[in-house]
Order: sequence, then structure tokens, then C-alpha cells
Amino acid sequence: MTPSPAQSNAVPLIRADGPPLREFVHRREAVLKQLKSGAGGGSSSAAAGLIFAGDHTPNLAGKWRPELDFLYLTGLETEPGAAVLFDPSHPDPKRRIGLFLRPLNPELDRWDGYRDEISSHLRAATGFDYVGRTTHLPMFLRSAARRLKRLACLHTLATHTGELTPDLSVFRKVSERVPGTTIEDRSMLLAAMRAIKSPAELNLMRRAAEATAAGYKAAMGAIRPGATETTVQRAMELAFIEGGAEGTAYGSIVGGGINATVLHYERNSQVLNEGELLLIDAGAQVGGYACDVTRTYPVGGKFTPEQRALYDMVLKAQLAAIRAARPGKRMHEVDEAARTIIDAAGYGDYFGHGTGHQLGLHVHDAEPDAPLAAGMVITIEPGVYIPELKIGIRIEDDILIGRDTPKVLTAEIPKTADDIERAMSGSTKRGR
Repeated sequence: MTPSPAQSNAVPLIRADGPPLREFVHRREAVLKQLKSGAGGGSSSAAAGLIFAGDHTPNLAGKWRPELDFLYLTGLETEPGAAVLFDPSHPDPKRRIGLFLRPLNPELDRWDGYRDEISSHLRAATGFDYVGRTTHLPMFLRSAARRLKRLACLHTLATHTGELTPDLSVFRKVSERVPGTTIEDRSMLLAAMRAIKSPAELNLMRRAAEATAAGYKAAMGAIRPGATETTVQRAMELAFIEGGAEGTAYGSIVGGGINATVLHYERNSQVLNEGELLLIDAGAQVGGYACDVTRTYPVGGKFTPEQRALYDMVLKAQLAAIRAARPGKRMHEVDEAARTIIDAAGYGDYFGHGTGHQLGLHVHDAEPDAPLAAGMVITIEPGVYIPELKIGIRIEDDILIGRDTPKVLTAEIPKTADDIERAMSGSTKRGR
């Protein structure tokens, strides 16, 4: 079949540097299998599920990114308004997982990008046997509700102060129109899946760690008294790109002196002073996957005795937490391993955040309600922040949970006080 003009001009649907198409297909099949068996087991408890990509209003504020569960299941980054329907009881096996896309709008597409017509080309490009338009979704969902009488919420549930999740909002309307329909919580299903990284995902995260290491090397070369936080940030982020990253995984934090005690400092514009510390919290992104690292550097290249003592204490806490990060442990046990050391040193009141979090498609990725398991990637990042001394110290690495011992994915970035001083000495000589 000859491609239409839209097909000829449409951008690739699945990014070439991300996981392969077959992996997205397998993820969707795994969700369908779980929904078919139901929360309580048995075919009678099968439920339909719905995942939305999220909408966006045209603006120039930045690239739109879909809801991450939708991205995880489809790899589609250019289809706002799209949805995936899981209907495990549909009589046609090819329609049990359906992709629904907004109708084509040639005038809008000239602004936002050309899109494909529905065809065998589009089905092959997305890995879906069935692709329809969102105008047909209400009919398909009503049919699923009538057959199953059970709808499963897959999006992460909102707090009572937040807006209803899109699937729950739709399901409530469906249940008012299809008598006897019940709604159940299956919101941890995708969180549990996303937490265990595939080999393809781990490859992307290792590449993100390599690009991040290049950025921190460049940052150390730019740190000196009289430079600005901005100068360091620019050198680091340029090196991310040159190291193979598509950009930063989140807004970089580059804070010197008292700014290092501000946990989410974002101005990154002040002058660096001799004798102060510079805290950098930044990471590269590759193939949509994040790296998240923090290092703390002496602006003049050498820690003072007081700074080194505090730094070594935080590093001791981090290493203890890394050792505790094993399958079967809960994150609060990892946190306790670090916090015990900081508390014993008398600085517990200066450590006011958690020790780590899941990492993946988002820098603070989906948190499963489960113990650590092999294949998870977490951060470990204890710190102390003492405004009266203008000292903020945090040390953060990305940790792959192994079957036995954890592996530090970001070990290439120097982190002991001696290694940092040596690296900065070499960087400074080259920079001058």
C-alpha cells in the first residue's frame, strides 16, 4: 500500500534509542494477563483497565511528555489525548488490547506534527493489533463494562485533595450508566512492573550514568573561586549532551555556600567563594531514563578539617545504607542504616529528608508497595544541612539491587574526600 502524505511525513512513533518495540508489547500482555486473572484470582474476577496519555494545550513552554504509565506501555511520546484499553473478555483476541488515538486534524498537525492514518503501517509501528480513534473509545468501554461488570483503576490514585485520576473519573460515569458495574484498585500493578528494570532499561540507565559522569568531570574543571554556579551548570550540562544524553533528567541544583543548604535550590546564579562547599545534584537522561547523582565539592579544591569531618560522616552513612539495600529490605530499613550514623554523630536534626527513592522513567519513579527486589534501581542520598555554618553536604548514587550485593551504577564519579581533591587538582591545572 502506498503511504499517505501524512504517513510519509510523520515522525517515528517509537524512539530508536529506547527499549525495543517487542518489550512494550510484552509489558501490555503482562498487564492483560493480570487483569484477566483479577485481584482475587479466577476468570470471574477479570476487569477492564484504561490508561490515558494525558492532554496538553499548545504552548511553547517545553516538550510535552505523556503520563509515564502510558509511556511505559506504549513508547509513544507524541500522542496527547491517546488511551489504551485492556478488555480481557473481548471475543476477538486482537481487540483485547486497543490503542485509541485522537482523530486526525490536518490544520492542527501543521502546528504540532504530522500524524499517521490508521493502517497496517500504524499497527506495525505501534505493536497494537487494534488501533482506533478516541471517538470510538466510549462504545468499546461500555461494551467491556457490560460483559465484565468490573473496572480496574491502573493510574496511581490521587489524594483526597487532588483531582480524580482520569480512569477513575471515566469509570464513575460508566458505572452510572451500566448497572452493577464495580470499580476496584489495581494501581500498584504498573508501579510493581516499572520498578523491576529489564536489560534494555538497565542499559539505558548505565548510559545515562556514563553521560552524568562526563558532566561531573566537566563541572569539577569549572569550579574555582570567583566562578558562578551558572558557569559550573553550563559546563556540566553541555558535557551531558556531548556524552550521549538527550538532556537533563530534572532541573539541576548547583548551590554554593548557604545555597547548598536549600534542598531544592534552583537559582544557580551566585558567585562561588574560597573556603565554601558547592553541592551539585544533577543527572543526565538517556532514552527517557534518568540518572540522579549528588556530589559536594570544596570550591578551593581542598576541604577544611571541619568540612572533611562532616563529609566523611555523611559518606559513612551513605555506604552503610548501600550495604543495607538488599532484596527483602524495605526503604525505611535502608534509611535507618544511614540515619543511625548521622544521629549518633549529633546531626540528626540536620538531616530532614528520606535517604532514597525509586529511579527510572522519572527521577522520583513509581514506588511499589513492596520490599526491595533484584532489578530495582534506587537512589541513596543522605545529607546534612547546617545553615548557621553555610554548609550543605549530600552524597547520592544510583544503586541496582542485585540478587545478593547491590551495584553502584554511578561509581565512576569520584566521591571520597581524597579522590575528589585529587580529581579537582587535576581539573584545576588543566582549566588554568
